[in-house]
Formats: sequence, C-alpha cells, structure tokens
Amino acid sequence: MTQTPQRPLRVLAAMSGGVDSAVAAARAVEAGHDVTGVHLALSANPQSFRTGARGCCTIEDSRDARRAADVIGIPFYVWDLAERFREDVVEDFVAEYEAGRTPNPCLRCNEKIKFAALLDKALALGFDAVCTGHYATVQLTEDGGRELHRASDMAKDQSYVLGVLDERQLAHAMFPLGDTLTTKDEIRAEAERRGLAVAKKPDSHDICFIADGDTQGFLANRLGGPAEGDILDESGTKLGTHDGAFGFTIGQRKGLKIGHPAPDGKPRYVLDISPVNNTVTVGPVEALDVTSLTAIKPRWCGTPPSGPGTYTAQLRAHGGECEVTAELVDGSELHVTFTEPVRGVAPGQAVVLYDGTRVVGSATIATTVRRERVASGA
Repeated sequence: MTQTPQRPLRVLAAMSGGVDSAVAAARAVEAGHDVTGVHLALSANPQSFRTGARGCCTIEDSRDARRAADVIGIPFYVWDLAERFREDVVEDFVAEYEAGRTPNPCLRCNEKIKFAALLDKALALGFDAVCTGHYATVQLTEDGGRELHRASDMAKDQSYVLGVLDERQLAHAMFPLGDTLTTKDEIRAEAERRGLAVAKKPDSHDICFIADGDTQGFLANRLGGPAEGDILDESGTKLGTHDGAFGFTIGQRKGLKIGHPAPDGKPRYVLDISPVNNTVTVGPVEALDVTSLTAIKPRWCGTPPSGPGTYTAQLRAHGGECEVTAELVDGSELHVTFTEPVRGVAPGQAVVLYDGTRVVGSATIATTVRRERVASGA
C-alpha cells in the first residue's frame, strides 16, 4: 500500500493558521501538486472565538495562514462557512449537552465541515483533494480502494477524530504529516527552515468556539442560565446542589462541590446525568466500570463489517486502545463488548474501531452497561 498519488493533483489545503497545516501545505507543494490555500471563517464574529494562539478560528489565525501561504508561494482564500459551522457543530454541541450527552465537536467538524462542506465545494471547483495537517494516513489497496490508518507516530495520531470519514471522502483526502516519524519540535524546526512564522506558534487547545474556555458558562448562556439541581449518591440521598446538569460529564471528579467526604473517604465521580429532572448522580470510581455499549449512527471507512468481529477500540481522542468484540445489528446499531471493563464511557462520545492500524469506522455511543458490583457488608 502507498499514500503517495501517482500524478500531480489540484489540492485545496485547509490552513488553520497553525504550524501543522502550514507544513502540510508546504509538503504538498514540494510533492509536485498544484496547491491552493484556504482558511475557513467559522464565526460571523471572529473576536468571539478564542484569541491568541489557542484556537483556530480568529482573525489572527486567518492572517497567520495568509502569511504562510505567501511564503509557500500559493494562492490563498478565506471561505465563509460560519453559518454551516454554527448549525452543524455549535448547535449540535449545545443540544447534545442539553440531552445529557458528551459530544466531540472536533470530530463533528471533520465530518460536517472539513470533509463535507469544504470537500464538496472543492470538488465542485475542480480540485482533486483536500489537504489538512492531521496526523493519519490514507493508504491505497490493491483493488484501488482507500483505507484510513493511524499515523506512523502513535504519539501524534489523530485518526480517532477522522473515523467519521467514508471511502468517498478518503478518496479525496490528503494528510502529508501522517507518515512523519518526527517529534513536534522537528515539525516546528521544519517550519522554521521553510521560513514560516508559525513555527513557534503554540498548538490550539480546548474548544475553538468557547472564547474563554469556560464550557459550563458557555452552556449556561445558551441553555437559559444557571438551573439549580440536586447532586445525589447511588441510593438517591441528596449530597449537594449544582448550577446545571449540562455542566457535568460522566467520569468527572473535580468541581462537584459536595462539601463533605464519602463514608469510605474515597473520591466520588459523576456516574449519571439526568437532564429531565436536572440531577447528577455520583459514586465511587469502580461504579464507572462499563462492560458493553450500544452505539448508533455508524460511519464506515470502507465496507461495513459483517457478523461479529474482534477489534481494538478507542473511546477518546487521547485515550488508549482496548480489546473488544463488535457486531453491527440491523445495519444501524453497533453492539460492542469489552474484554476488560473500561471507565469514563459517556453517551455522546464516539467509539472508533480499529483492525490493527486500519480504522474500520466509528459510531456514537447511545447506552452503556455497567459491571454489577457486589454490595459491601454492614
């Protein structure tokens, strides 16, 4: 298999204003492709998004991307996708939290914006591929198909947030950094050698459309302000109050503000979130052990699997792998069973299946089954 196309392509390089996308665009040019840079304007009011170097949606980022394109020597444009981003990413994020689920907006942005809205527009304009700075690889199969694989360097692998891409989208995706066995410092050194001013720019973190990083405050503003509710233990006893169930995620430990320790003196974690009655249930860490889950809205990076199979799964963007058996039921539900229980699994998260380094596909976690615990004696 190979990731390198056999002919020069017309490539649209998505340039966020960061170092990875700038180096990816430069490498695409170096590989002989006809490259055009584009920065996505994702907010009608860019100042409302994260400032400085912590996001990818600011006026400063747009200027950094333009300067990088000038140095590389490629045409550069800014495309306004703010309305599509608001509908498909921001509103989805708010609705998921309102329903008590934990979404991944970066994954949704890749699915709905970079490899749907952007790719569709690129193809309509005669481009062959969209290039980004993600660390993953697209490999050609012997029959001419495309497979998504992990990056050569697992420490930088970003295939989890690309697990929503189907085979058609993979046929038009290019990730020049995916087979790079180098550290991030070496990528920055390469950017500096190329004369790119973004070489020393810090990486983006957190959620780009939450300006101050205060997710709970952002959700409170969108969902009608603080809404006091009860924090309960597993028996239903009230332990304290909170300002909105939407501000919590399954497995959360910090910020509970219960005020008094558990009887056993051990920390407590968020076990369940109920938007209907605005309650948050907490308990010991072992109560988070999940043995199986059901996921919906599956998306496959190629042909859907048939029958039960053995895979590894990843449940968070920076999480590790775990062994699972999985089966697609009625073409719409993915049933996943873990070889060993895992913790911190929340509805709304994506489960991404792997066969070795190959990304099989992903689905959105709908329900989980927790391990039964033996009651302690009196």
